[in-house]
Amino acid sequence: MIDRIKRFVTHPLLRPHAMGSPEWFAAQSKLFDEKPLVQRCYALWYDQLLRDADSTALPGAIVELGSGSSRLKLRRPDIIASDVVPGAVDLVADGTRLPFRDSSVRALLLTHVFHHIPDAGAFLREASRVLIAGGVISMVDCAHTPFSRFFFGRVHPEPYRDNAADWSFPPGNTMLDSNQALTWIVFQRDRARFEKEHPDLLIERRQWLPWFSYLLSGGVNLRSFVPPGCSALVQAADWLLKPLDPLCAIHWHWTIRKVTRDEK
Repeated sequence: MIDRIKRFVTHPLLRPHAMGSPEWFAAQSKLFDEKPLVQRCYALWYDQLLRDADSTALPGAIVELGSGSSRLKLRRPDIIASDVVPGAVDLVADGTRLPFRDSSVRALLLTHVFHHIPDAGAFLREASRVLIAGGVISMVDCAHTPFSRFFFGRVHPEPYRDNAADWSFPPGNTMLDSNQALTWIVFQRDRARFEKEHPDLLIERRQWLPWFSYLLSGGVNLRSFVPPGCSALVQAADWLLKPLDPLCAIHWHWTIRKVTRDEK
């Protein structure tokens, strides 16, 4: 039954293509252009990421990791777009071995990327190395709420393992190699371990993101359940339903800042 639900909600344009293939990204980009609610959600996410990137006036590169079919560089052409595979990006970069000098980056931006990094500890060490003092890791990723655990654990094709003992998983060759519970595991469940192992990284903010409009829009990969002409009404519902965020939110935004010991 669950497999039938997954197949039904997956958009027909994506079904013939392997996840992460050039054809899959092309179809995903086409869907993005056809879904105004998804465009609005991503615009809100990008606003948060860019606000973090601009929160320090010190010089340094702004790097997006896992850019894929991201539109963030259209907003800010000076951003270095990177991914683990070549394509429409400026740089091939692995989050566990960042190709940047020490203290040369002021912001690392990730949208739906952290849970794909097979060794979160290695990424955090690399982030600490390349970030300037006051620089940030700014990310949008899968939230951990009662509804998101059901949605990502049962409906979404990528795994959601909130009982994983560690911060890593065996790396493979597909976008299904992931753990969508990873932000919760590292920054919330195992916060004491995070603070001990990464004393120069400070969790500055966690923020719920609008979920109702994204859910009905189908996101980038799923069918849309919003009738034509109802987008404005669905957007308004996001704010009316805000009190339910701790129960129903499916995405959240985290700001992690590199600080000196004195600042911490």
